[in-house]
Amino acid sequence: MSLQNKKVLLVIGGGISAYKALDLTRLLVKNNVEVKTILTKSGKEFVTPLSITSLSNNKVFEDIFDVNSEKEIDHISLSRWADIVLVLPTTANMMTKLSLGKAEDLATTVILASNKDILLVPAMNVRMWLHKATQNNLKTLLDFGYKFIGPVNGEMACGEFGKGKMSSPRQIFSFLKDYFDNKDLVKKKKLAL
Repeated sequence: MSLQNKKVLLVIGGGISAYKALDLTRLLVKNNVEVKTILTKSGKEFVTPLSITSLSNNKVFEDIFDVNSEKEIDHISLSRWADIVLVLPTTANMMTKLSLGKAEDLATTVILASNKDILLVPAMNVRMWLHKATQNNLKTLLDFGYKFIGPVNGEMACGEFGKGKMSSPRQIFSFLKDYFDNKDLVKKKKLAL
């Protein structure tokens, strides 16, 4: 099965691993996936709207009150447009916001308003990942139905080693391929009944 013609809404969070969103975007577009992007305020500290637009061939959404999108309510239209919503890197802060149901910017509002599966791709220091608060948020988010890709063991930007490293763009791509293959398989089985 192919990812061709799938639509991925990519929410880029604020963490050093944000640059991997560019590699993932390139990989998805190369495989005929349409990618739209929400760049969080903190994500903008790590990647630029221009680099994302160049790779995705789509506008980058940043602000919940975008005067250039007056006709559409972005937090609804974006979530309905996508086949899946992917949040990377998902920081400890983003996990906290989502576990509390906060809707304080375009990214969190879209996620809360979405009727699609949300895939969270955590990336943080090993101590942050293992902290009881983060682990409690993880349990809450799993209970809410969020899906997780990673984190994996590895060396982090801070020089420490352990669980908390973000999954690679190839691992994320592979997860998405399996996800859509399984969805298509279920759809075909239902049609056969």
